[in-house]
Amino acid sequence: MSTSMATGSAQLDATATPPCLRVAGDWTLAHYADLERAVGLIKTPLSGDTTIDLGQLGSLDTAGASLLVGLLGATRLGDLAQEAPGMSAARRALLQTVGTALAGYREPSRKTHQGNAITDLLARIGAAMEAVWRQQLALLGFIGLTLQTLAQTIARPRRWRVTSLAAHIEQTGLDAVPIIVLLTFMVGAVVAFLGSTILADFGATIYTVNLVAFSFMREFGVLLTAILMAGRTASAFTAQIGSMKANEEIDAIRALGLDPMELLVLPRVLALLISLPMLAFLATMAGIIGGGVVCALILDISPIMFINVVKTNIGVEHFLVGIAKAPVFAFLIGVIGCLEGFKVAGSAESVGEHTTSSVVQCIFVVILIDAIAALFYMEMGW
Repeated sequence: MSTSMATGSAQLDATATPPCLRVAGDWTLAHYADLERAVGLIKTPLSGDTTIDLGQLGSLDTAGASLLVGLLGATRLGDLAQEAPGMSAARRALLQTVGTALAGYREPSRKTHQGNAITDLLARIGAAMEAVWRQQLALLGFIGLTLQTLAQTIARPRRWRVTSLAAHIEQTGLDAVPIIVLLTFMVGAVVAFLGSTILADFGATIYTVNLVAFSFMREFGVLLTAILMAGRTASAFTAQIGSMKANEEIDAIRALGLDPMELLVLPRVLALLISLPMLAFLATMAGIIGGGVVCALILDISPIMFINVVKTNIGVEHFLVGIAKAPVFAFLIGVIGCLEGFKVAGSAESVGEHTTSSVVQCIFVVILIDAIAALFYMEMGW
């Protein structure tokens, strides 16, 4: 075995008959770059009558052996390892092992992307539509499961989670009163201010009262409340249940023989069904009061006159058709928030993603249902 520390080399003597390839020096990882360059200068594959001289080969490792396989081929190198005189058993085994391994190696096929911008756009649209479809199927299934659990529980008072229900009513309803009232009061003031500005051009500023009362009774009161609850409560439901899912607490609940739907979902959905209509009522009143304040300060419409105009011109049916949407919004917000919580994969990142998704879905569904309801009411003449 050679003990040379020289950089390995491979020289092809084409003048000899037959041609001879002389492999010499150390074929190790330390000289890999130089060896690879030297191998690249030799035209491969070598002709079959080329003789191979490994007599001056120094140190050899797997890196050098792989280059020899690329230069000579696995089969020929294996034959040389068996036939070369004076080669140690360890070196023969190394050459044969590397040769066998590389002979069975295949370059992984690379998928060539030959699409264009239009097909990519259509593919993304298709993927998005499929995701939406799957989401709607999951939502319908979860709604059915929620209703089934409610039907199984409602006739059994011992299974009611009264304490949990009261706690969620406080969190979703009572704690939300300040923000709901304040925001709708300001929106009512803005609507009254804009309405008075526009109606003043027609000498009809008195109709600002009708504008504020009509808009908040039919739309703004319940719609603004639902949107605020979608951002506040649906995200809280998703984060709470998602954190429990990530900490395997839901698995523990199932291991104890309890039903997560009955324990986690029903109290939240029922609490929202109770809270949101009451919050919508408060929002409607706050918005009308905000409009009344602007009317009193800018239009010199006294509160007594404001109330009389509302009583005279705005029927209670407008409030009823508006508040009738509140339970629908509440149920959908609660179900979507809980469903996204159950989808959490088990990491903090997943909790954040599904929390955002629940808010977006809830707001989208609320606006969609409100638009459909508006068209329905218009067609029905309500």
